[in-house]
Amino acid sequence: MSCDVFNQNLDFFQNLQLHLADALAKEDGTAGFVTDEWSGKLGNGRSMVLKQGAVFEQAGVNFSHVKGTAMPASAVRKRQYLAGAPYEAMGVSLVVHPCNPYVPTSHANVRLFIAYPERSNPVWWFGGGFDLTPFYPFIEDVVHWHKVAYDACLPFGEAVYSEFKKWCDRYFYLPHRQEQRGVGGLFFDDLNRWDFARCFAFIRAISAAYLQAYLPIVARRKNMDFGERERQFQLYRRGRYIEFNLLCDRGTQFGLHAGGRTESILMSMPPLARFEYQYEPVPGSAEAGLAGYLQARDWLTEAENCLV
Repeated sequence: MSCDVFNQNLDFFQNLQLHLADALAKEDGTAGFVTDEWSGKLGNGRSMVLKQGAVFEQAGVNFSHVKGTAMPASAVRKRQYLAGAPYEAMGVSLVVHPCNPYVPTSHANVRLFIAYPERSNPVWWFGGGFDLTPFYPFIEDVVHWHKVAYDACLPFGEAVYSEFKKWCDRYFYLPHRQEQRGVGGLFFDDLNRWDFARCFAFIRAISAAYLQAYLPIVARRKNMDFGERERQFQLYRRGRYIEFNLLCDRGTQFGLHAGGRTESILMSMPPLARFEYQYEPVPGSAEAGLAGYLQARDWLTEAENCLV
């Protein structure tokens, strides 16, 4: 990888963070994000956080560029020969926790890893995706989310959406709860199946698709009336989000095991959540209806066949 290509990617991720934060701040309509420039033993980054907004209770957009002398095993599951090799990683991640329980939580990230094995050429790959976690889901929102994902993938092959959608369903799954974290989206890792330019183009397409998928949902739901019942259910379901991030998420594990900046790594946590022992929703209630969405489903085919 040439220095020019490397710098192009670095510039892209840094500018992407600013673009995402700006779009979310405009949707929120308040003062916007607080910027926290940081540096540590592994590298540097910029965390941007919006707190107690009009639309978003908390939104965080993080850029990081880190280097290490030994790649953690959690980052090289398919390339164990790279374990212990020096590495470099850069990327952008975001999590949005809305105020209104009718607006879903959303997550997205895109990243580039480069490993430098001894006596061998550098090995690079991209990863990322985006997923949606509603509390009170609407089928039209879910279909829209997946349609945008499908359209973003289509120029890169007819089977790409289906592959990465299924990968997302497998990844964002809580085995101890036997349920999906949400309604899915796209997830991919170890992406170097095309040449570097085409892989980078795919990353740019996915990055642009996130806002196209999420902001229309926010606009439709942010002004819906809700009360204490909906708020308490939102806080309860946020507990599941915490469970996944701490127990299952490889990105969180990689960051903590590699000695990254803990405050930025845990930026994805909701500002408030609650746990309730053996909670069961009232049968037939809107809260009980969420369970039907927390399973892997072919949303686009169901929509076409009017089975939703």
